[in-house]
Amino acid sequence: MTDLGGAAAPAPAAGPQLQVSSAVGRWVLLATVLGSSMALLDSTVVNVALPTIGRNLNASLAELQWVVTGYTLSLAGLVLLGGSLGDRAGRRRIFLIGVVWFALASALCGAAPSIGVLIGARVLQGVGGALLTPGSLAIIQASFAPDQRARAVGAWSGLGGVAAAIGPVVGGWLVQAAGWRWVFLLNLPLAAAVIAVTMRHVPETRDPSSHGGFDIAGAGLAALALAGITYALIGATGSAGTIAVVVAIVIGVAAAIAFVEVERRRTRRPDPTPPMLPLDIFSSRQFSVINVITFLVYGAFGGLLFLLVLQLQVVSGFSPVEAGAALLPVTLLMLGLSARAGSLAQRVGPRWLMTGGITGLAVGMALLSRIGVHASYVADVLPGVIVYGLGLCLTVAPLTATVLASADVRHAGVASGVNNAVARAAGLVSVAALPVAVGLTSAAYHDPARFSQGFDRAAIACALLLLIAAALTAALVDNNVLRSHALPEASRACPIGAPQLQPASRVEQSSQ
Repeated sequence: MTDLGGAAAPAPAAGPQLQVSSAVGRWVLLATVLGSSMALLDSTVVNVALPTIGRNLNASLAELQWVVTGYTLSLAGLVLLGGSLGDRAGRRRIFLIGVVWFALASALCGAAPSIGVLIGARVLQGVGGALLTPGSLAIIQASFAPDQRARAVGAWSGLGGVAAAIGPVVGGWLVQAAGWRWVFLLNLPLAAAVIAVTMRHVPETRDPSSHGGFDIAGAGLAALALAGITYALIGATGSAGTIAVVVAIVIGVAAAIAFVEVERRRTRRPDPTPPMLPLDIFSSRQFSVINVITFLVYGAFGGLLFLLVLQLQVVSGFSPVEAGAALLPVTLLMLGLSARAGSLAQRVGPRWLMTGGITGLAVGMALLSRIGVHASYVADVLPGVIVYGLGLCLTVAPLTATVLASADVRHAGVASGVNNAVARAAGLVSVAALPVAVGLTSAAYHDPARFSQGFDRAAIACALLLLIAAALTAALVDNNVLRSHALPEASRACPIGAPQLQPASRVEQSSQ
């Protein structure tokens, strides 16, 4: 069995062998669901609060972009390292450290006196998220008996989907009733509950086969590459000068090249420090193709989601609660249909199912371009949301299963982690680049008419990206890739931030 961070987990006999129906098993599920839900919600709920934050802290559009990308940056850059730390030092221990870190950073976010402090606190939140996110699923995989893991992962994903469904609505209500700071302060009682349950009921597990050092250089270079490129893209619409933008892009590109070289050397020759990203995983053409498709799909979704919440409140006059509830049908459709789509992909193959799903996503985004001044939710928002949700149902479960099936068995865990990191990095780059591409400057943020024009262009641009992804899927995805692998049935999940990470059952079997 492999965990989220990519290293092999203990053999099943070494784990606690918990049952989902047991009292301890239910407590473990509660702790992991609440912990992972905190990180998931802060990827989505904060979007609802952005217009209010902008008004209260006098923030520009570029600064609001950093409120979102600062969190995603540190989370995407460090999530694989967080999984590796859990394998070595103890998954329960690193999970607890992540929860405490996340709570302290949330308190700092809630007390932030300026937009600069808020952005810095969001970066710290992402570090905490990178520690607790991989640990939540790894604890489940290492703690439950082999015949209970699929059921436990399904419960974890399903309950997480419920949290994703109600989170933006609750966040919108908090912004409207108590103020945007409570979107962050709500994490404190949740974290206290997670800490209490984890310390009392969650067993400690680690991977005794993990050895060597940690790939600190790889993690640092990955984060620096993402930070440099993101700063350059956001700076192009903000107050950063031309020299600063050029320096940032040079640093970002140089760090990316250095990251590839460091990982290449550690992959090709014996090294006391194993690579954070073993590059031989990309020797699978299918794995590389499906990650390119992931980047396009989640990039289009992440960028438009950022602008959609602003469009609904700044241009259409929706309240925070109404804006938070706008995408609720997407989550409900995912909860009801994603498992069926995963089973269907297992029977008929993923190629045409994903092609149709991604095309549906493109049509849904094009329909969302109709949202404008005084937009009606039923007439202007709901049709695009429903078409988009149906497309997402046909896309996500087959995509995740195909990622797992495309990688070598020994890399199944890191394949999940890479696909998750690709999805998060896609959202990060898209939030930074999309406003630049459609001409949304900081001045446009304060002009509803100009902002609406930019949003229309963004919706069409994202739809075109998705059509490219659909064409790649139709041309390059192997329709037989799932038929030779006994993957578990896809769980009902809501991949707002990134794909659900779910190790393949064949890997579990290989460890027995």
